Order: sequence, then C-alpha cells, then structure tokens
Amino acid sequence: MHLFEYAVLRVVPRVEREEFLNVGVILYCAAQGFLETRCHLPEDRLRAFSKAELDFDDLRARLRAFERICGGRREGGPIGQLAVASRFRWLTATRSTIVQTSAIHPGLTAEPAATLAQLYQQLVV
Repeated sequence: MHLFEYAVLRVVPRVEREEFLNVGVILYCAAQGFLETRCHLPEDRLRAFSKAELDFDDLRARLRAFERICGGRREGGPIGQLAVASRFRWLTATRSTIVQTSAIHPGLTAEPAATLAQLYQQLVV
C-alpha cells in the first residue's frame, strides 16, 4: 500500500458566494510517481446551479491546463517542467478564481489509477 493525496477540482461560478460544483479529482502518489487528474464539465448542471454567465470554453481550457500540468513535459508549460510533487502542490494551492481545489486529503492505495477512478465516481459523477 502506498500513501496518496488527492484534492477535488471545483467550479465556483460566483466566488463571493463560495458555492461550488465538483468537476474533477487530482491524485498524487509519490511512491509511484503518479500525478493525474480526471475531470468533466457538466454544462447543464452548471447552468442550473448558477445564475452567473459562464464561459464554458474558458472553463474547458482551465481544466485542460490542469491535465497538461499533471502530464508534465513541454505541454505543461513552465509548471509542467517541475518535479511531480511541486506540480501537485502548485495545482492544489489556494486560489480565488472560478476553478479551485478542495483541501488535500490523504489515503492508502495499491493502485493509484484505480483509486482516482473510484474517487471520481464518488465525488464528481
């Protein structure tokens, strides 16, 4: 079993109201060198949830940036070039924007990819 950490990706349409909808999960497992995110933008649910005008193209681009940074390499830009642990810390840093992350939660896993899929089903779908 390996220690892992995860955070939930959230869309916060009106930051001042602090209301959010879970749209993804980021999972990091140092022992396995694993950093991956799984996300989905439920446009109908967000429209029903928020009276705010939402730019879904912008939201998709922001979520793709999380995916690219997790993947590392050049596609992840300067942050994607950092070590895996640094990328996870950067992605989960507190921010006041429309896409935020929850607090970081720990756990134990034998298979990080399977745990990510399970957390995604429990917390997002």
